[in-house]
Amino acid sequence: MSEALRFEILGPQRAWYADRPLDLGPGKQRAVLAVLLLAAGRPVPTGQIVDAVWPEEPPANGPNVVQKYVAGLRRVLEPDRSPRTPGQVLTLTDAGYVLRIPPEAVDAVRFERGVRRARQWQAAGRTEDALAEVTGALERWQGEPFTGFTGAYFDAARHRLVELRAVALETRTELELASGRHGELVGRLVELVAEFPVRERLRHQLMLALHRGGRQAEALAAYRDFADLLREEYGIEPGEALQDLHRRILRSDPSLTLPAPPASPAPLAPSGPQELSGTQPLSAPPAPTPVPAPRAGSTPDGTGVPDASTSAEPEAAAVQPAPDFRPSATGTAPAPAATGPTEVSAATGPAAAPTPAPNVPGSAPAASPVPPASPVPPATPVPPVPPGWSAGPAGPLTPVPHALLVAMNQPADAPADRRAPGWARLAATLAGTATVLVSFGSLTWAVVLGYALWRRSWRLALAGIGYFLLVFSVFVLAVSSPETEEISDGEALYLIVAMGACWLLGTAHVVLLNPTLWAAVGGLFWTGRQRTDEQRRLRREQARYLLHHYPAARVDLRIGRPDLLRTYDDGGLVDVNAVPDPVLATLPGLTVDQRRQVAVDRWLRGPYGSLEELAGRCHLPPAAAEALRDVLLFLPPEPPPVRHS
Repeated sequence: MSEALRFEILGPQRAWYADRPLDLGPGKQRAVLAVLLLAAGRPVPTGQIVDAVWPEEPPANGPNVVQKYVAGLRRVLEPDRSPRTPGQVLTLTDAGYVLRIPPEAVDAVRFERGVRRARQWQAAGRTEDALAEVTGALERWQGEPFTGFTGAYFDAARHRLVELRAVALETRTELELASGRHGELVGRLVELVAEFPVRERLRHQLMLALHRGGRQAEALAAYRDFADLLREEYGIEPGEALQDLHRRILRSDPSLTLPAPPASPAPLAPSGPQELSGTQPLSAPPAPTPVPAPRAGSTPDGTGVPDASTSAEPEAAAVQPAPDFRPSATGTAPAPAATGPTEVSAATGPAAAPTPAPNVPGSAPAASPVPPASPVPPATPVPPVPPGWSAGPAGPLTPVPHALLVAMNQPADAPADRRAPGWARLAATLAGTATVLVSFGSLTWAVVLGYALWRRSWRLALAGIGYFLLVFSVFVLAVSSPETEEISDGEALYLIVAMGACWLLGTAHVVLLNPTLWAAVGGLFWTGRQRTDEQRRLRREQARYLLHHYPAARVDLRIGRPDLLRTYDDGGLVDVNAVPDPVLATLPGLTVDQRRQVAVDRWLRGPYGSLEELAGRCHLPPAAAEALRDVLLFLPPEPPPVRHS
């Protein structure tokens, strides 16, 4: 039965048995299934399901409600099962519920594996194979996943998959640029830049495509727009790689253009097919650019989507932030593995365009420099690393702008809400305050309801309804009172209090809806301990932001490694897969036996991919696991350094 089941979560949640679509039932039942799909093949504790499906107001009898929805799912997934027969697809174990399906039954797993294979083939120089693989993977994307599901669990899982799609889009663009398709890329890149406005890799690709298309002025304008955005919103400058590309475009660096395809040499021997592993070419081929071999390592899935093939390189693992993070807590996310075909870095070789090697179909990729006498023809050259883009621990080339690292290490008193530009928040505050003042509070409800729609906050919606009821009651009282009679003292007092609350209290409420002003006012009433805790929380968010956008910061700043000497304050984060056992003995909320169990289990069974996996493997109670949610990182283990002979 389980082999015939197929599930889609990359867009609308759907399921099929063979070719027959399944009715997955009401929304909460679908949410329970989504949690189980994200951990397919692994037990999910009942408490974790309750926390994920009901993040704000869990039901008092949560386990019984989950059991009811599980029974409904069993009827859908195993319609031929008799009521008294144990389930085969959805079973209950001591550690929780397990959805026993092959990993390939979930489209998100097939999507991740396709992106991973594409990046492996890109590193091996197989451009066309990599392009076909990543294009096929992107075709599985049908829309934003988990639409309608709220809470930190689904937000983190959604963000991870969206981030992986962005990496796939960057990889496909990189491959198409290397194939000389820059002319058809500009329109698509403009749309991607609008969708992902702060991804420097996409800006780099847009500028390079414009420049190669003879649109130098537009390439420079794209850089200026991005630099203005970073200065206004984050107070930083573009990364070194983008600045270097800007300088090279200004001086019309000829190495930015694609090299002409090499002319086929005249045959010096009788014509005929040449065996790739047999006859030695009469002339020594040009030495290929060294290509790092894909590194093997386990791939922690982050949101519970399993992957049976653990031979993928850490690049794919690094793009999977764990679902146990809060919405603002994200994991690492790599950028594409290479830039344009003629990008040059001082870290990879002399500042000159690489010599193109002939692309022999079926040629084996080279993992190290091949001597001229090698009988194997060289593979297609892999573009070298541009200046400022360093290979982080997870393998991808990632910019680490110095200005950003400095800004991130400043006192953490900036507001964490960055979902809207600063000018938009200020304009909304001014317009809302003016509306409340001019209307004498009669339109406060409209302003607050507007904020509720903008932020999707049910609390603000309730406040807006409360303001509306006050104004409506004043209107009813004024209309129902005869004109010839004077209103009583009680009615007059009510009118004054109600309109005063809508006017004065509403004005203060709208002003404090600005996150910057709210943080400033709240800071006046914090105790020293509260202020310190808040600063540490913000530092943790900043450190996670760095890991998300600049994976090389993991090594440069030693984030999550309190056992190492460092100058960067990450707010007390702990990389549970990297720190030694004495650091694990300091984890908060755990008993001595539980800490020892974490260390022993890590040693026996390998690294952890998420907080849920840690809790399941070590049998941690929900309260103890929740205490670790804000401080733990689940980064893939760093690969051993490659030694070149």
